[in-house]
Amino acid sequence: MTKKPYYITTPIYYPSGNPHIGHCYTTTACDTIARYRRMQGYDVIFLTGTDEHGQKIEQKAAEAGVTPKEYVDEIVKVFQSLWKRMNISYDRYIRTTDDYHVETVQKIFRMLYDKGYIYKGEYKGKYCTPCESFWTESQLDENGCCPECHRAVIEAKEEAYFMKMSPFADRIEALLTQTDYLQPKTRAVELVNNFIRPGLEDLCVSRTSFTWGIPVDFDEGHVVYVWVDALSNYISALGYVNDAYQDFDEYWPADLHMVAKDIMRFHAITWPAILMALDLPLPKHLAVHGWITFNGQKMSKSLGNVVDPFLLADRYGADAVRYHILREMALGADSSFSNEVMIQRINSDLANGLGNLVSRTVAMVDKYFGGTLIEERQPGEFDAELVAAAEGLKPRLEELLEKTQLNVMLSEIFQVVSRANKYIDETMPWILARDPENRARLATVLYHLLEMIRMITVPLSAFMPETMLKVWEQIGATAAETAYETTAQFGVLPANVTVHKGEILFPRIDTEKEIDELNQLILASQPEQTPEEPAYKLQPLAEEITIKDFAKTDLRVAKVTACEKVKKSKKLLRLELDDGMGGRQVVSGIAPWYTPEDLIGKKILLVANLKPAKLCGVESNGMICAADLPNGDVRVIFPDEALPVGAKVR
Repeated sequence: MTKKPYYITTPIYYPSGNPHIGHCYTTTACDTIARYRRMQGYDVIFLTGTDEHGQKIEQKAAEAGVTPKEYVDEIVKVFQSLWKRMNISYDRYIRTTDDYHVETVQKIFRMLYDKGYIYKGEYKGKYCTPCESFWTESQLDENGCCPECHRAVIEAKEEAYFMKMSPFADRIEALLTQTDYLQPKTRAVELVNNFIRPGLEDLCVSRTSFTWGIPVDFDEGHVVYVWVDALSNYISALGYVNDAYQDFDEYWPADLHMVAKDIMRFHAITWPAILMALDLPLPKHLAVHGWITFNGQKMSKSLGNVVDPFLLADRYGADAVRYHILREMALGADSSFSNEVMIQRINSDLANGLGNLVSRTVAMVDKYFGGTLIEERQPGEFDAELVAAAEGLKPRLEELLEKTQLNVMLSEIFQVVSRANKYIDETMPWILARDPENRARLATVLYHLLEMIRMITVPLSAFMPETMLKVWEQIGATAAETAYETTAQFGVLPANVTVHKGEILFPRIDTEKEIDELNQLILASQPEQTPEEPAYKLQPLAEEITIKDFAKTDLRVAKVTACEKVKKSKKLLRLELDDGMGGRQVVSGIAPWYTPEDLIGKKILLVANLKPAKLCGVESNGMICAADLPNGDVRVIFPDEALPVGAKVR
């Protein structure tokens, strides 16, 4: 029987620096889904890769004294090494510097041009000379400066090609609101309200201010801008208008694209528009997840909060890291990374839960039966309840897989793990072993436990593939006995199954000692700062003031009760605050760094007596206090949660 094709993709990663734990979620999640689909009998193509063009790469290569291709070649090796260390089973790895991809992108660009969707124009905007970047008016910071370095900008322009977006607005809105294309649905509402209903702006699809990109083959000096280049990888990797592969007709449309929330707009709006213009089918689903955050901040090399996945995988094993990040991340929400939470997960779920279940069961079979069970059986209390829990697992997991709710799938699996450990306490095999008359009952209890382990670990092998092979060896299960179709069948292992004691799967960790050692290792892995290169370049002090001058500023503690993006602005958020004085509305230019969900419920510092002003037509009654980081990022100052709303700062 011909297998049904299944096509799943991660975004292709931008290799401007070495990968961190934040890069691992999407790839590990897609790997888990790909493995699960293969178990179900699908013919899977799992695609990942690297997006290697753009001005930033060109600049970094120049700083390193190498060509852009030489620069990305070295970083791509690190990404591929990480995916090997994390047991990522991708079927195809694409680089946007691959010849066949270049061919596809150039043909797509010409096709869109010939169809009348791309036209030549002029890109006008604010230009930051130090950053070599164009910005629109709405992208500038609250002082009208560059949002990256916060220095003054100038009026500038460059020749560019644009893609018409308005012809696709109605179809894209229907796609987002009337179908289940985007998961979770709340993200679709956000995109429609912020980008489509205010009017879709035409998309700049070429640049002339840098050269590291795919040339527009009919207009010298233009390179294809990043998003047409990068997004096209999903079809170039299948052989669309190139001869490298012949899989497009069979595998397109994609069954699932998975991306992080910061690039969902391009996958939910730009990519469908390109496909519509090419008269190609749209992907079936787009799953959008949040960020892995560290102390409330997005993982970022420039912020110095990178957690090295190589270090974690070497210390705890790739499967433990995979389990932690997949268990903690709910689709659509952020997940806060913490050394302590990770170690607690390893101890509670893996060491005390699954590892304990396997080691106790195998040890008891070895101790009471010499490693091989007898075939006599005696059913008893609790057996049926345990079997029902395991047999009901498969349909529940399949339903959750369709919704891309991997964390809930793990929760369901480990509920059965807990039930099996409880079964040991209920049946007390060590008591049964004291009386030879109970030998058949003891064998029945231990067989039930071995079968529970087998039925649990088959689906779990998609999440933790390396460890489950060790489990199957210990419980004496063959490849045929761990096939997916046997997941909901009790009684697959032979009655006289032989177990093999092995190593402890997940040794318990001394939490306090381990956190201290891990933090020291992470700190040691950070690049040293030299006196000539301080970590932060201080801005000069403002003019001196007196205490009376300072007293004119009324700083108060307030709580964010509601927050939303300001329409027609990419930088402004409108916040409703409980200030202890009846409430107020404040507009702040922090949208490039925070989503509304990041702020709702948080306490902030408010300049409460600032004269009201209108920003993009929305009145602002005050200002939120924030600080600049050396890389141009901005961080809101969150006061101690113990401070009451309305408290005056002095």
